[in-house]
Amino acid sequence: MSAVIPAGDTAALLTALEGLGKQVRDARLPLEVADVAEARRLQREITDQLADYVLPRLRRLDAPVLAVVGGPTGAGKSTLVNSLVGAQVSAAGVLRPTTRSAILAYHPDDAAWFEDPRILPTLTRSPSSSDDPASLQVVPSEGIPRGLAVLDAPDIDSVVTENRALATQLLAAADMWLFVTTAARYADAVPWDFLRSAVTRGTAVAIVLDRVAPEATEEVRAHLATMLTEHGLGGAPLFVVPETAAWDGLLPPGTIDAIRDWLHSIASDATVRTTVVRYTLDGAVRSLGARVFSLAAATDVQAETMRRLRAEVDEAYDAALLRVTEASADGSLLRGEVMARWQEFVGTGELMRSLEARIGRMRDRVSAAVQGRPQPGDGLVEALETGVEALVRAAAEEAAERAATAWAHEPAGVALLAGDDLQRSSPSLPSATERAVRDWQGGVLELVREQGQGKRATARYLAFGVNGLGLLVMVLVFAHTGGLVAGELAVAGGASALSQKILEAVLGDQAVRTLAAAARADLHRRVADLLEGERRRFLQRLDGVPVREGTGAALRVAVQDVEDAR
Repeated sequence: MSAVIPAGDTAALLTALEGLGKQVRDARLPLEVADVAEARRLQREITDQLADYVLPRLRRLDAPVLAVVGGPTGAGKSTLVNSLVGAQVSAAGVLRPTTRSAILAYHPDDAAWFEDPRILPTLTRSPSSSDDPASLQVVPSEGIPRGLAVLDAPDIDSVVTENRALATQLLAAADMWLFVTTAARYADAVPWDFLRSAVTRGTAVAIVLDRVAPEATEEVRAHLATMLTEHGLGGAPLFVVPETAAWDGLLPPGTIDAIRDWLHSIASDATVRTTVVRYTLDGAVRSLGARVFSLAAATDVQAETMRRLRAEVDEAYDAALLRVTEASADGSLLRGEVMARWQEFVGTGELMRSLEARIGRMRDRVSAAVQGRPQPGDGLVEALETGVEALVRAAAEEAAERAATAWAHEPAGVALLAGDDLQRSSPSLPSATERAVRDWQGGVLELVREQGQGKRATARYLAFGVNGLGLLVMVLVFAHTGGLVAGELAVAGGASALSQKILEAVLGDQAVRTLAAAARADLHRRVADLLEGERRRFLQRLDGVPVREGTGAALRVAVQDVEDAR
């Protein structure tokens, strides 16, 4: 069997379809959004049809025609296949509650076409029957004419999920359907769902009406023909098989002569075979556009959901950072314990003693060190530290709850919340916040050292020292008084004014402005880093979801490439 090289427009179409197949396979639908199950089914359907039928058929337009025999449980599919082959190769029965492999019968001279994975590449060839739905039983038979193969598919309404899925896959891989139903079940909904999909895809279809009582033949045939016309299948061949007892799994001689003759007429005429193949192939390619556009819309929903989930996290943590920034700049921190420590610092004379001459200041420090007493202002430093830590932790806790609540309102978010408790801030946040605040305080002292480079020998600088000046800078950072009531405003405003006055006297007004701005920016950066670490817990969940922006657009471009090639 020599290879046929596609030429001209056929080659261009093949390239475009291969590109489309890759885009469809690569699409990802991991988020549990509305209708995602249907989108995943559609993706599998398109992928299977391209791999099982469209691409191999386009590569080998001269291959034998593949007729798939399908239908509901108990319709007589296996008996029909056995009768066409002339031997019992397919187990017949009204109920088939277990999974079974499909059966492919073909003329021995056509073995090279079907024993390699040119078609149905995902199914493993086997000479015997199997309970494995991934297996395909191959049956060479002189009863099948050259140029034609007959495939017995599982029941389309099987109680076994794997059977139904395989039946759908095989029918999508057919050049034509030989759809079998019965006089008792031809009006059932499930068969018509499949027949409507055949019309949508442009698949060639023939109908076999099985087990028809002789006295009801004309009435049932006429009614079925009317239904076929109403569903766009008025031109489909319709064969009637009378109700009769099977003999050794085969229908009596002469019962299916009309079906056999029709199949032989197709197999023996290259022009007719080509017409059937091109009709179904063109229908399959034409049907891809609408289905791939539906898949593209589903990938758009995935990307939009990812953006929304990410935005909900960003909004929560951006708001948390803003809350900390505003509260640390409007005087809100100069309340409660901090305010009490400031008043204590001023009222007990610590501040005044720090204003004494260098000797007096040094005497206090030496005395405090010898007697083990705390340095002046230590209580205020600790109160500021505790206040900032509490503010950051409260903001992080609120952000975690807000983000988790937003995610919990949609199925995709609920799935992502599983596992670690994202509704609360991380257990490591308290220690991380403590380190960050202390590092910031240390950074403030370092800034004071840098700003006081040329003033270290002055009496004022020596009177306060780095620690005292650093404390005044911290008070100044937090004392803009924007959110305080009258009584608090007076104290906080006084604290700010006094701190600024002393700092300007020691360092100069420009240096104080620079120092306060740098300290404030450093605190903002450290808090932002803390909250970013908390934010990352949510974003890492999203980073692990393989949704790519632009997938929908790429699918639509691939469809347009196919249309252009057609």
